[in-house]
Amino acid sequence: MRTLTRDIGAHEGKEVTLMGWVDVRRDHGKLIFIDIRDWTGLAQVVFIPKNKELHEKASELRSEWVIKLTGTVQRRPKGLENPKMASGSYEVTATGLEVSAKAVTPPLDVSSNGLDISEEVRMKYRYLDLRRPRMQKNLRNRARVFRFIRNHLASKNFVEIETPILSKSTPEGARDFLVPSRIHEGKFYALPQSPQQYKQLFMVAGMDRYYQFARCLRDEDSRGDRQPEFTQLDMEMSFVTREDVMAVNEELLITTVREMYPEKKIQEIPFPRITYKEAMEKYGTDRPDIRKDKNDPNLLAFCWVIDFPFFEKTEEGGWTFTHNPFSAPKPEHMEDLLAQRNIANILTTQYDIALNGFEVGGGSIRNHTSAGLKAVFNIMGFEDERIMRNFGHMLEAFDFGAPPHGGIAWGIDRFMMLMEGEANIREVIAFPKTGDGSDLMMDGPSEVSPEQLRDLHIKIVEKKK
Repeated sequence: MRTLTRDIGAHEGKEVTLMGWVDVRRDHGKLIFIDIRDWTGLAQVVFIPKNKELHEKASELRSEWVIKLTGTVQRRPKGLENPKMASGSYEVTATGLEVSAKAVTPPLDVSSNGLDISEEVRMKYRYLDLRRPRMQKNLRNRARVFRFIRNHLASKNFVEIETPILSKSTPEGARDFLVPSRIHEGKFYALPQSPQQYKQLFMVAGMDRYYQFARCLRDEDSRGDRQPEFTQLDMEMSFVTREDVMAVNEELLITTVREMYPEKKIQEIPFPRITYKEAMEKYGTDRPDIRKDKNDPNLLAFCWVIDFPFFEKTEEGGWTFTHNPFSAPKPEHMEDLLAQRNIANILTTQYDIALNGFEVGGGSIRNHTSAGLKAVFNIMGFEDERIMRNFGHMLEAFDFGAPPHGGIAWGIDRFMMLMEGEANIREVIAFPKTGDGSDLMMDGPSEVSPEQLRDLHIKIVEKKK
């Protein structure tokens, strides 16, 4: 039976079997030492010359070879303990060795934190980059946080439901990734920018409380805290006010930090609230960093930003939404919305959660009547025919009786970036894209064959120079 390196201390004086990678080999005269690495850490193994055949096999070992070895656990000599290793008070005297797989010399050092290695190399060999302890920690902690959130929301009667990846292209603020249909010639699916419409339809369906860790895809420029594909913690609730949604999420954020990251301190509870107007006047941004001590890496300063304007002017002089078209205005502004008047002064029920200068979540109470939703698109200049073509399914659903509802979406990648103290979200995503949206490991995006294009009724037209 396999023993993990962190657990060898529980087997002092006994023989164990370890499996993993050779982290480093050191020849000390007649003694050969290796550190064997598995997902729990390192263990030191010593090969003594008395067993000549085994000693010779050990002399051939190289870094990153995959091995299986047996040996007897014993305490290290006094003064030679290694406090940096979980198993640092013990070592294993080898009695057997099998090489499961040899490895060529890696193109990058996987034992360091990797921050001094170019991103291009790290992304090309991401499966090697993920071997480093820092990346292992980030991904394992991400999984722990997801599991904790799932359990917490289940205790609050939320239902986890998946939504489709192939959907319909509708104007939601960012450029869609389009997927051509082979069967329906000349027509396209869109990959979801968010599950916004589906989660509202869950409320129409009477699901009451929904959530999922949703994959979202937007064809927009990348940056340190943005990727063309990313993960949201998405949720929606029926029969709620803005206060209800904010309370549920504030409790979840506080509980997650306290349980998963007890070393971190939340600056102020309950979270302070700042209006959009106040945030712009005082901080010049709607995602303010309100930390009192910006030199404290474990200080978390959450705040809510509320009372956003619903609409803003476009470059062409028309109106567009500031967040999304499905939000409801504040109750005192509903008459103005329906009458399509006083547009610049209509405030929305939008609430964003900011953390240390990053927006980590945003949501709103939604328009739950067809008249309210239709008025938003009318203000944006949509003709009735276009509204029905893009959103007729939503208007029809609302006419069958929709409960008042609202929700929120966390940028879970950004949240994990801040919790792990990383500089960008690529450090907490298993297989991210580079800054220009490329996948260097898979060499994507890539060309496809003429036969595939023909099946999809697509022809590539070169740009005119």
